Amino acid sequence: MSTLLLVVGVVIGVAYIYRHVVVKGKSCTSTAKLHGRTVIVTGSNTGIGKTTAMDLAKRGARVILACRSKQRGEAALEEIKRESGSNQVVFMQLDLGSLKSVRSFAETFLKSEPRLDILINNAGIYMQGRTEDGLGMMFGVNHIGHFLLTNLLLDRLKECGPSRVVTVSSLTHNFGNINFDCLNTHKALGLGTSSMETLRVYSDSKLCNVLFTHELAKKLQGSKVTCYSLHPGAINSELARNTSPVLQILLKPLTAYFFKNTIQGCQTTLHCTLQEGIEHLSGRYFSNCTVRKVYPKAKDDAAARKLWELSERLCGLA
Repeated sequence: MSTLLLVVGVVIGVAYIYRHVVVKGKSCTSTAKLHGRTVIVTGSNTGIGKTTAMDLAKRGARVILACRSKQRGEAALEEIKRESGSNQVVFMQLDLGSLKSVRSFAETFLKSEPRLDILINNAGIYMQGRTEDGLGMMFGVNHIGHFLLTNLLLDRLKECGPSRVVTVSSLTHNFGNINFDCLNTHKALGLGTSSMETLRVYSDSKLCNVLFTHELAKKLQGSKVTCYSLHPGAINSELARNTSPVLQILLKPLTAYFFKNTIQGCQTTLHCTLQEGIEHLSGRYFSNCTVRKVYPKAKDDAAARKLWELSERLCGLA
């Protein structure tokens, strides 16, 4: 009995330490204020996007909530205005799964907003399917939509420099690979619909995010725009809302204890957005508010350039 109690005590102790040290992680320490600066946060009606937008609104930024759902976006708008005490928060509809919507958003934004200081490519989706343009859903939303949005807004970012582009990727990019044959033939990173295949395609799309940032930094050399990609941590959010309801129920106790909440999960995004002195790290990947080394495939110059050129063709920029 005493041995059993000891084992139980050790397990509880390890779980407690893991939750309060590893799960909690580092926090953004910047005290920067953003009065007079404008920020776009995609996918900011829920999860870490909403908590990121809330923090930036509290710092005085003009925050554009770029979300697909008008109903949920406007609900988030009212909540952020109320809790931040700021009236400099605006909802603008953006569906990253529609190239037409991305172009319409950019056109409306550029006509109505004189500044853009920070673009946070936060939105992400975890499900197979096709966008209205015939692209693989995760490739289209997680990468191509943000690729087009960033390119359409780059001139404004350059005009308002120093400015930043922050793209939320994931640790899962380590397990990804870019199948250019599949992309050229099917406009998708993969075609399977099993749980493992869906996870693999999601990982591929997150590798696209890191390679996009790597190549973008090269194209921004000589400007006052810097860019960063990041892993926010394992987040207890709505990303898996399109997975099996049974799986969601089974995972709920684990995610509640062992995953970050959205406030903890937005800290690396805030670090990349606000921290002074990281300009020389443009193009790099961050985790836990710290720059990290990546595998060679995530900084492959040839693959990054090939992905950029393919992305230009697919969204009509070439």
